[in-house]
Amino acid sequence: MAHINENFLKLQKNYLFADIAKKVSAFKESHPQANVISLGIGDVTQPLAPAVIEAMHKAVDDMSTKETFHGYGPEEGYLWLREAIAKNDYLARGIQIEPTEVFVNDGAKSDTGNISELIRWDNSMAVTDPIYPVYIDSNVMIGRADVYEDGHWSNVTYMPCDEANQFVPQIPDHRVDMIYLCYPNNPTGMVISKEELAKWVDYAIKNDSIILYDAAYEAYIQDPNIPHSIYEIEGAKNVAIEFHSYSKTAGFTGVRCGYTVIPKELTAKTADGHRVEVAPFWDRRQCTKFNGTSYISQRAAEAIYTTEGKKQIKQTIAYYMENARIMREGLIELGLTVYGGENAPYLWVKTPNNAPSWKFFEDMLYGAQVVCTPGVGFGQAGEGFIRLTSFGNREDCLEAMTRIKKWLKA
Repeated sequence: MAHINENFLKLQKNYLFADIAKKVSAFKESHPQANVISLGIGDVTQPLAPAVIEAMHKAVDDMSTKETFHGYGPEEGYLWLREAIAKNDYLARGIQIEPTEVFVNDGAKSDTGNISELIRWDNSMAVTDPIYPVYIDSNVMIGRADVYEDGHWSNVTYMPCDEANQFVPQIPDHRVDMIYLCYPNNPTGMVISKEELAKWVDYAIKNDSIILYDAAYEAYIQDPNIPHSIYEIEGAKNVAIEFHSYSKTAGFTGVRCGYTVIPKELTAKTADGHRVEVAPFWDRRQCTKFNGTSYISQRAAEAIYTTEGKKQIKQTIAYYMENARIMREGLIELGLTVYGGENAPYLWVKTPNNAPSWKFFEDMLYGAQVVCTPGVGFGQAGEGFIRLTSFGNREDCLEAMTRIKKWLKA
């Protein structure tokens, strides 16, 4: 008899955004005339940059003739894109990353979810709280999280990020094997200084740990003193894997492309104490389970690094950050406490009168026809907060602020 992987039975209810979708769908069914505005799900709304569209059209044309047709590509990604990434995202910031240390994927979500396969299932892990649900759920699926009790997993060290510590996670007082960090942070929209990030690198070096660093939103950083990559910190190549995404940087949520960097300096131990490079294991995993990102998507990503592409992407990011400014200032004017939204496309808003997150979500949906994301869906430390995104259309953003103002003042 085939037995199911019972770790899946441990997963808590539905995926957060599936729960939100169900509640919104139920509202729309009972209120068919309502015009619901979503500021909850982090999907983009602006069209792809002209340089990207041009590159995609050309790539499609390449597929139409025998001479330029592309079938299976390298599982790690085409060298021309990996070279563009190494040059523009790293060398331009004074960081030496070899193209062969870059692994192109179909979006950061895939790799942040799959990367846990590289680490023994019984190794310990640490996460910030609140946290992007994929980090936890993917480890639950392989049995690493162990037992769920009182809102926490027994083999997970939680590092609360709240108003009390100004959203700066406290480094554990014991060793852990793997650490998830995301900056700019999803969901709080907060960032980390080089000084604080250096403390994590030092901890990982001292404890022989691996940092899994999600930099999916680094393009939104406005403060020149905030690091865009963990590799800006000395020694980080020895202890960190970094994830990047074009989904929010260039509107690729429907195109699917991103990349992961695993430096050759990064090593881990085998059970008998031998040190081995981590990158070849990931390469082997990808070659076995992944046939590579589409040629068309990779050509689209390559276009981001052209002169015109860079200019156009900056304009799109500026559009979303202006939305964030409008929302942030409008909510603060209403007397709400707002975090984030200055170096990230997310705003972390404290609910009035400490209202539970899900209750405030439903009150806003029914009272203003505006969708947010309940903070508690990202972890217990998120209770009493909601997350808003700035990825909507400007008209919707302005209308949502008008509705929220009217609703809260009613």
